[in-house]
Amino acid sequence: MSAYTGTANLEAMEEAVRYNRFLLGLIEPAGRVLDFGAGSGTFARQLAAQGADVLCIEPDTGLRKNLESKRLRAHAEVKEIAAESIDLVYSFNVLEHIVDDAAALSELRRVLKPGGRLLLYVPAFMILYSAMDRRIGHLRRYRKGPLAHLVERSGFTVRDVRYADSLGFAAALAFKALGPKSGELNHRSVRHYDRYVFPISRMLDVVLDPVIGKNLILRATKA
Repeated sequence: MSAYTGTANLEAMEEAVRYNRFLLGLIEPAGRVLDFGAGSGTFARQLAAQGADVLCIEPDTGLRKNLESKRLRAHAEVKEIAAESIDLVYSFNVLEHIVDDAAALSELRRVLKPGGRLLLYVPAFMILYSAMDRRIGHLRRYRKGPLAHLVERSGFTVRDVRYADSLGFAAALAFKALGPKSGELNHRSVRHYDRYVFPISRMLDVVLDPVIGKNLILRATKA
């Protein structure tokens, strides 16, 4: 990963309170936890405040210094982490930035203890690829089957993979068609979606998550 180009959008997403609470709820911290692509530390800060033993990976120098100013332990690369020293790796909207995603997954497997857990959250469906994806450096969006196959080839056993944010699929299509060519997120729109649409989307996910959603959630263990 190179220097991050989507800081403005990262700041906008800080206002998505319900969305971020949902993501935080996906994490089940136990032992030593690695936040792969920690960004501004939205989740690492909260986990650390709850007493979790959190390490951060953040290649962007400015973001990494920001993490360190918040008393979070941060490294530029996974290779700085000892082999088989981590119990859980979580990564939210990061894998799609990496040219060789398979190599990145293999490196995450290296640092996990035997039976260690992997939690991924990535954007779904290339049909949704928009100016926003280009702005923040997304190289791809994933489908459920190919993502599971990629993770398994990298030495993991996939436990669960499903789509998330079903209404977000329609919202992302609308953004692609009608949103600004700059791809920059509007703070007010983010707050509105988070408050009024996302809760309904999560209810619909109970039925629709096998087939459609703006994102994908994958859980796996080190094989």
